[in-house]
Amino acid sequence: MEAFVQPRVLSWEGLEVPADFPYLAAIFQGPPTHDRDAFALRHPRMEREKRAKIFAPFDALDGYGDAVRGKDVAYVDRIDLSETGLAEEERAELARRLAILRALTRTGRLARRNRVTVAVTYFVPCADENSFAYGVRGLYRQAVGICRGVDPELAGTITVDGAAIPLSEVVAIEAEGVFDRAWETDAP
Repeated sequence: MEAFVQPRVLSWEGLEVPADFPYLAAIFQGPPTHDRDAFALRHPRMEREKRAKIFAPFDALDGYGDAVRGKDVAYVDRIDLSETGLAEEERAELARRLAILRALTRTGRLARRNRVTVAVTYFVPCADENSFAYGVRGLYRQAVGICRGVDPELAGTITVDGAAIPLSEVVAIEAEGVFDRAWETDAP
């Protein structure tokens, strides 16, 4: 007669548990159910939407996502006016438009009275030192607003709504109805 040998490992729903496991009874009992007992009254079930917020992702490294998205900027080459056939004509027209704007905004009083709305297209070089485009490429931006002044001698800027734009980076200036007329630009 063979003696009964208690198995060393019990298998229950694919889970192998040692026979001498101290919480074996709790495993076979299953998860607790709390229907209208004292525990359920003190600890009501959390709504599904609130539970989802607990497991929502968070930004462990502040600013890392912005830094990665900043690398996705599509920088372009600067337009070289000397390579196009209209280089001299475009430069002359840009100089004429700047002279007209300077005459219309020579003083703060003239600038406030005339309130010339302009759209200035200009080049902004890449300022990210960790980018491949640093110092080589950049972006074209457009500033739209009231021209507050043109200062070619001292600062070399055009001011549009408080933003000083270097004249060396300006590619185009548009203003509705301002540049269509013949202007005398020989102001003192």
